[in-house]
Amino acid sequence: MNKTELIASVAERSGLTKKDAEKAIAATIDSIVEAVKKNDKVQLIGFGTFEMRARSERTGRDPRTNEPITIPATNVPAFKAGKAFKDAIAGK
Repeated sequence: MNKTELIASVAERSGLTKKDAEKAIAATIDSIVEAVKKNDKVQLIGFGTFEMRARSERTGRDPRTNEPITIPATNVPAFKAGKAFKDAIAGK
């Protein structure tokens, strides 16, 4: 499912117009991104948790030269599925 199909599905299930559904989805995604960017955890009970995780500096290899390189520390977004979501996928 791509974003256009998601918008159509939300519009159909909620009774909103596609334009309103698109605004709602965009606002939701923007809010989640902004919160995670501020290192806040976004918990949607039954669905999952969005958070920022720190990746420490590590050593890797340049695939062209096989030379060791240092990969700098960085922050990455992470998602952990909630129990209800996991159970729905598992068919429980």
